[in-house]
Amino acid sequence: MVIASNTVFSLALSNQSNGSSGLGGVPTGATGGSVALTPAVRHQSALNTRFARSAPGSGYLVATMSCAAWAAVRSLWRLRAGTLRPLTAYGRRIGVRFYSSGMTLDNVNRAVVDRIIRVDHAGEYGANRIYAGQMAVLGRTSVGPVIQKMWDQEKDHLKKFNELMVAFRVRPTILMPFWNVVGFALGAGTALLGKEGAMACTVAVEESIAHHYNNQIRTLMEKDPEKYEELLQVIRKFRDEELEHHDIGLEHDAQLAPGYTILKNLIQAGCSMAIYLSERF
Repeated sequence: MVIASNTVFSLALSNQSNGSSGLGGVPTGATGGSVALTPAVRHQSALNTRFARSAPGSGYLVATMSCAAWAAVRSLWRLRAGTLRPLTAYGRRIGVRFYSSGMTLDNVNRAVVDRIIRVDHAGEYGANRIYAGQMAVLGRTSVGPVIQKMWDQEKDHLKKFNELMVAFRVRPTILMPFWNVVGFALGAGTALLGKEGAMACTVAVEESIAHHYNNQIRTLMEKDPEKYEELLQVIRKFRDEELEHHDIGLEHDAQLAPGYTILKNLIQAGCSMAIYLSERF
C-alpha cells in the first residue's frame, strides 16, 4: 500500500515539476514554482510503478491509495497557496476572519490586543464558572432553564476568546486556577440564597462586564476603528448579550435578594479587582 501511494505521490510531483496540472487538475504550476526531483526519487518512482503493475490486485490498490495521495497533495497545495486556516490546540479549525480586514499579528498594537483578549478570556471563563456553580444548586428548579440559556451563551463567548488567543498568540492569565475556584464558589454561594440571590449575582457581574466592554470599545475606536472593526464587532455583540443577561436577572427578582445593594456592590468590587489583575498578570 505504501509503495502504491508513493507511486501516485511521485507522479504528482513529476507533474508539478513540469508546470502541468497535478492530481485532480490542481494548477500546480500557477505560482511559477517547480519541484526538482532527484535521480533517486525518479528511480524509486519507476520501481514503485513497476511493482504496482505486477502485483496482484494492484489496480484496486493504486485506486485506493490514489485517494489518500490526492488528499495529501491537495492539502500541500492549499498550504502552499496559503488557504489553510490555522488550527486550535485541539486540532479544530478556528473561525477567525480578522486577516480579511487588515488585522494581523504584525500591524496591531500587540500590547493593547494582548490585554483585551487576555482579560476578556478570563472574564468569560469566570462567568462560565459562576453559572456552573449556580446550576449545581438551582439546576433542577424552575429557574434552571433560564440559567442554562445564559450559560450556553457564555460558553460561546469563551470559545471565541479561546480561538482569538490562539490566533493572536496571547497567553492566558496566570490566575486562571484561582478564577476557577472563586467563580464556582461565587455562583454556588449566591444560589444558596435562592434564585433571587443568583440573579442578583448575575446582575452585578453582567453590569460590570458590559461596562468593561464599553471601555474596550472606546479604546479601539480611538486607536483605529477600521483596523479593529471585526474585534469591535465581537466585543459589541458580547456586550449586548451580557446586558440581556443583566435584564433577565432584574426580571427574575434580583432586587428582592437579601441585602441586594450591599451584595451587588461587593460583587462588583471583586469584578473590578479581577479585571485589573487579569489584564496585567
